[in-house]
Amino acid sequence: IGYDADCQPPSRVMTLIDECIEEASPLIQPSYSYVIRDIRSVQGARAVIDDSITFRSNVIARLLRQCDQVAVLVATIGESLEGMVHQLIKDRQVLRAMVLDAVGSAAAERVADFVQDEISRGVRHQGLSISLRFSPGYCDWDISQQEMVFRAMNSNLAGVRLTERHLMLPRKSISGIIGIGHQGAGDYNPCKTCKKPNCPGRR
Repeated sequence: IGYDADCQPPSRVMTLIDECIEEASPLIQPSYSYVIRDIRSVQGARAVIDDSITFRSNVIARLLRQCDQVAVLVATIGESLEGMVHQLIKDRQVLRAMVLDAVGSAAAERVADFVQDEISRGVRHQGLSISLRFSPGYCDWDISQQEMVFRAMNSNLAGVRLTERHLMLPRKSISGIIGIGHQGAGDYNPCKTCKKPNCPGRR
């Protein structure tokens, strides 16, 4: 909600955060889906997977060049929390709305992390490893590539839909890919060579 990591929010804000976490619990309705696709070719900034689905990005191509397969995923917490946020804004409870919205964002990340862990467990017994998770909009992967992610899912989208501007509804949803391969598949991290030190997505 905008506080630096070394800044302690006022006690009233901390109390509000605790209240919003409790309030959010019944509003969070996790759902997810993923598919695992073979990588057909990687050339330049283009990575082609099954069904001629093409991801266009230097970062994604470099990532998938080290992999044999890719997991494509969609995860969401549903619409209920978002509806409550809108109602709070209508009622002019803007701070509470902002905190609840932040709780929803954190919850969506936790669902995506759960999916990532499930994928990792699923391939580990084959002696395989996974990469970091990447979503359209990260690095040089254009947000319009959401279309390719959604096409790869074969309509198994956990109730998430895509707008004409490539935004997801419900809004608290995450899509992305995870590379799967042998030893070293998870070593690539573009943040180590990126020259944007203040990027909020830095890992």
